[in-house]
Amino acid sequence: MKFMVTWRVHDEHRHDALKAFSGMTDEDQQAALGDVRLIGRWHDMVGFTGVAIVESNSVEAVTNWLLNWNSIIDIDVTPCMNDEEARALGRSRG
Repeated sequence: MKFMVTWRVHDEHRHDALKAFSGMTDEDQQAALGDVRLIGRWHDMVGFTGVAIVESNSVEAVTNWLLNWNSIIDIDVTPCMNDEEARALGRSRG
């Protein structure tokens, strides 16, 4: 399953969030992701918001990853599909 994750950093935690995120190595990121595969992530550095697309067979794994950040950011998670998946679903509905 794919999920669209959007976030907004709490105003009072902007510098803490930036410091924590920018200090992460690729290995740190992979350890934090666990059973979640990061497809892509984009940041609005001025507004301290962003969006990521991730994939996992486990809602628990996605939730566990996001719990690492929930004390300093507000997070929304939405199941989503790519074009191919959405078209296939549309065709199956006749």
